[in-house]
Amino acid sequence: MNKIAIALALSFSAPAIFAAEVGIASFNLAWMGSKDDFKKHLEVCSAPQVNWCETRARTMRDAQAPTAEEIERAKQCQANFETAAGGAEKSMLVAPCNAYRLNSNNWQNAHEWYAQKVSGLAATIDKLVVDEKISIFAFQEVSNRAAIQDILGKHAADFESCVAEHNAFQTVGFAWKKSLSKRPVVCKNEDSLAIKEKADDLKGIRRLRPGVELNLTIAGKPLSLLNVHLKSSCANLVKTDRYPARELTDNDAACKILNRQIAPLENWIETVAAKTPMFIVLGDFNRRIDEEAAANISAKEVRLDGSDPASPNRTGTTGEVTSRVMWQEISDGAPSLVQIPLAEGSACKGFVGLDHILFSPALHAKQTQGFNSIKLPVVQEAGQKIISSDHCPRIVKMKI
Repeated sequence: MNKIAIALALSFSAPAIFAAEVGIASFNLAWMGSKDDFKKHLEVCSAPQVNWCETRARTMRDAQAPTAEEIERAKQCQANFETAAGGAEKSMLVAPCNAYRLNSNNWQNAHEWYAQKVSGLAATIDKLVVDEKISIFAFQEVSNRAAIQDILGKHAADFESCVAEHNAFQTVGFAWKKSLSKRPVVCKNEDSLAIKEKADDLKGIRRLRPGVELNLTIAGKPLSLLNVHLKSSCANLVKTDRYPARELTDNDAACKILNRQIAPLENWIETVAAKTPMFIVLGDFNRRIDEEAAANISAKEVRLDGSDPASPNRTGTTGEVTSRVMWQEISDGAPSLVQIPLAEGSACKGFVGLDHILFSPALHAKQTQGFNSIKLPVVQEAGQKIISSDHCPRIVKMKI
């Protein structure tokens, strides 16, 4: 499969959809892999030298950093994990041992528990397709197309899918109804978002998740979508009891990484806006851009140097920018974007403020007044050991 772009020609004999509404869902699947992926996860994590160890160094409550002993323990765990997986690069394609909350005393029935997760996601997708008429899905935290086909369940034959090729387990992907477009649909990686986790890493093996772009034609009108899953742990502009307030220029490891994703994200938005007036950016932004919008930050306050956010965003030697916030930088008037608000009383809140759907002005202008999005609950059994997902699907029903 071509890493740069894959053109998926849909059946010309299938009837096109001319309905006034097109349903779109953004859904983080929480470490959704294929059956083979999960089998490998159990094989590696249950290996005697690994024994379900935690590869990340833990910081004790009220401490500023992990102890030297804890750092060494995590380092040894990582080395053992890589050995059991067959090397550093192969280990990146295996979900970490804490992904499904299993441990050395609680994993023997894991295949059955994982089947419950897959079943719950498939039931959720079924409700979205049948009850909500969703015809485009943007997935985050999925490993490959096989995993997507598994959760499409009874609808798998009616949908085509693609994922962004990546050298790690988690990536992003799309699924869309084959009857949605008469013309060929193009899905391609947005590798500019897959920046090195450590800017000074010469090998650059560990990279963030890429984006994935979908271009299709609905009722004769071109539509572009970018599905993203950005760097976590720099989410809040407003301090809470649990999370500190963070700007993207703070001296914080996670914020420094997220900062380096701003320029490529903004570049994609500006590039696609020059090609088509109708586009969508959606996914798990891992940033409370709703808080940023509510803060009414002036143009002079967006960047540390006071320059206009609509002007070219100068990058440093490692791709860093002076942007203090995300929203006012990517929606700077050239072009502007519209956050689709979450309706009051949505049945599921999930990670409020992290999953977003953004419309171009031209696409938003086609919608009725009060247009919004909703979150719907995920299907799970009582006492389910491996959760279906810790996110809820966020959906819109748009006119095009």
